[in-house]
Amino acid sequence: MFEKLSPRSRGLRIASAAALGAVLAVLGGIASAAQDKYTVRVPNGLAFSDFRGYENWQLVSVSQTDDRLKVMLANPTMIAAYQAGIPGNGKKFPDGSKIAKIQWKPKKSAEAQFPVNVPDNLADLFFMEKDSKRFPNTGGWAYAQFDYDAPSDMFTPDKAGTVNCGNVCHTAVVAKDYIFHPYQKR
Repeated sequence: MFEKLSPRSRGLRIASAAALGAVLAVLGGIASAAQDKYTVRVPNGLAFSDFRGYENWQLVSVSQTDDRLKVMLANPTMIAAYQAGIPGNGKKFPDGSKIAKIQWKPKKSAEAQFPVNVPDNLADLFFMEKDSKRFPNTGGWAYAQFDYDAPSDMFTPDKAGTVNCGNVCHTAVVAKDYIFHPYQKR
């Protein structure tokens, strides 16, 4: 039933098994080297995982600066508040409101028959979360920016990223509960 293997045959099987093991180890190392973006967090602040699913949130607004195309998305809690008239009605967004700003570097469209900028490479993600108990010193809002590096396909907290990183700019719109963009008419 079992044949006795020659020393040469046994050696080939051992070498083949070792080679297969090495290939699997390399592939496993590559797979484990890929970043899980949901493990990244701003030191002493927001975690990327707090915004899981942001890719599917509803559009609030768009904007463009000289170097960025921006899309603002909000979670269902914040969308419901916008639809109830907040902040235009003088009320504040409820705790649990979250907004994500996705920012791309722009490029001129090569296909369009007219001049138009379209997204090129993802530049960064900017998140805000309302939790008045956790963040009482910043109007109840926390801020985080995660910079994206295309060659490594990794996100890192912005070097200035702390719990208060966005509050300084957003105090200009304190009367709108620290939110620049209204919910745009559709």
